[in-house]
Amino acid sequence: MLRRREAVPFSFVAEADRFRSNVTPPARQRPSPSQVAGRTLIGLTVVAGLVGSLLFGMPALQSGPSAGHTQQSEASDGR
Repeated sequence: MLRRREAVPFSFVAEADRFRSNVTPPARQRPSPSQVAGRTLIGLTVVAGLVGSLLFGMPALQSGPSAGHTQQSEASDGR
């Protein structure tokens, strides 16, 4: 069975946009100095990990043989 929806008066819709609650949310608590220090240390750890992964990963991303790391097989020794 289908029901018809009741028409909503336009004035009610217009008033709904202007409605404001009279309940104010509680004020946010400021983080303690230990929380700020902990967040800072976590941030520094993440940044240090990213920098370290770049430093250790850059040699692996270089293409071609580098001057200090050439490999020679025993077959090419000529002995």
